[in-house]
Amino acid sequence: MRLLFTMDQKNYPAGCRTIRRDSARAILLRRGRVAMVHSLLYNYYKFPGGGIEAGETPISALIRETAEEAGLEILPETIQEYGLVHRIQRDGQDPMAAFVQDNFYYLAEIRDRIGSQNLDDYEAWERFTLEWVTPDTAIAANRGWDHGPTDQNMLEREALVLELLIQEGYFFQ
Repeated sequence: MRLLFTMDQKNYPAGCRTIRRDSARAILLRRGRVAMVHSLLYNYYKFPGGGIEAGETPISALIRETAEEAGLEILPETIQEYGLVHRIQRDGQDPMAAFVQDNFYYLAEIRDRIGSQNLDDYEAWERFTLEWVTPDTAIAANRGWDHGPTDQNMLEREALVLELLIQEGYFFQ
């Protein structure tokens, strides 16, 4: 999969241990809009998807996480690699460790029906809601104001991926 960009905060100790948690994220496009999960509590947008569990492939995590967070069923035969973002920063729980994450982004199509969400506790607390938005709406929200305890690097990652999609013409087809 092509490397889209690397986000390295360089804010972790040299030679420290690493904590790794890769993720898979869905890029779902329709009529100039993109499916995003909106945190109503902290007012930010993220691509549907999340952590890859032990023994799980990125594709199976993509399908599972998109159904859980957004209630959307991905059509497996439509999945196409888009690219990955490599992220490194000081771990939020252990300042003596580095958090390393490869975020795998996939273009896909979905079934027309929407199912129910199956949210984790923090996702329910933040009131994750599926929204079809213009990329500019999500970018402006992610960069526009304080999002409480939310990791701003994650929000900037999503904004940068949206900008790449715009530059590559995905919203003008």
